This record gives sequence, structure tokens and C-alpha cells, in this order.
Amino acid sequence: MTTSMTQIRADLWETRTDTPFPGLTTHAYLWTAHDHNALFYCPAGDADFTAIDSLGGVDDQYLSHQDEAGPMLARVGERFGSRLHAPAAERDTIGRHRHIDVALTTRHVDDRGVEVIPTPGHTPGSTCYLVEGAEGRYLFTGDTMFVDGEGRWSTFVIPGVGDAAAMADSVRLLATLEPDVVISSAFVGRAVTAVDERTWPTCIDEALRSIPVPR
Repeated sequence: MTTSMTQIRADLWETRTDTPFPGLTTHAYLWTAHDHNALFYCPAGDADFTAIDSLGGVDDQYLSHQDEAGPMLARVGERFGSRLHAPAAERDTIGRHRHIDVALTTRHVDDRGVEVIPTPGHTPGSTCYLVEGAEGRYLFTGDTMFVDGEGRWSTFVIPGVGDAAAMADSVRLLATLEPDVVISSAFVGRAVTAVDERTWPTCIDEALRSIPVPR
């Protein structure tokens, strides 16, 4: 099979690097699980649509927060007929680009086997997702936790939008999980990081230290 996408696990594919604006790079991720495909985040363009088609298309798309919303949301839905799962708290912003089919409010495991984990802080509706993949547990953290340009785990509370206290609570919640791979949305350092029970607490500690202290 020929594809422009990068296979990073047996059932997980990474779209090409997008640069929505200078200094910011993003990917989207296609999880080819069982009898359905899930797309996490949103590509900035349609360059990988043919490759996604060749991998079985998209049944469900999951946004982590409103910053991932844009014109491509409608394009993905039109091309693949996929359902859009996104935070209910950001319905107005995301809805400018596409209707949310499944509005997310609480922690639960959905009908596709995706664990939905609300993690407010970066934005009010920021949400992480955990799935049981073919090669371990994949945790999609959006912009809640990511590796910065110096190789440290970090967070980012959007001034006037996010909340530092909520971010701290969300990171502590993520500390209770046991991921094998952590995959962020926008990134400066790297987007995909393998972790284990020994390294994950260190990642959490670094992220907590990056949260701004209210003055």
C-alpha cells in the first residue's frame, strides 16, 4: 500500500506535518481499530485524503479542543461521512465550522472503545482520549501536555481563555493513567513519545512545573 502518511504503530498512522502558522506544527492521527477508523485532531489540508481513503476512511473524528477547528472539519465530514466528537463547552466556536454530532461533557468510554477524559485548563473544553491500541495504550493529549522545544514536558494555559488551577487538576488526573504512547496535537519538540510506569511520573512532574502560578 502506498501512502504519504507515516505508520507509527501497527494500527496508528500520522498525517504529514502541517504548519498552520510559523512556529507551530501539527499532525492528525488515524487509528485503524477493529472495524472502524478514528481520526484524532484535524489536518490543516486535504493532502492526505487519498491515503486516508486507502486505509479505510474515517468513521469518527475526535477534536481535543477548539483550536483544532477550521474549514477542514467540514471537508473531512463531506469526504468520509464521519461523526464529529468534540467538547460541548466549545460548541459555539467549533460549530462555526461543523455541527458536533457527539457533544462531550463527562468522562466515559464510548461506543467505539475511546475513553473520553475532559481535561480543562488549556481551554475550558480541552479533552484527552485514551484507546487500547494494537501496541499498547495510546493517550491523545491535544495541547494539554506536550514536549517543548527543549525536550521537556510542558503545558500552555491560554491567557484569558484557560485556567491554571483547572490545568493542574487535569494534569494530576492524567497522572493516574498508564499510557504507553502519548500523542500531542500542536507541538514544538516532538509529537509522539513512548512512556512507561517509570518515566510517566517524571513527565507529569515536568508538566506541572510549567503551569503558571497565579499572582
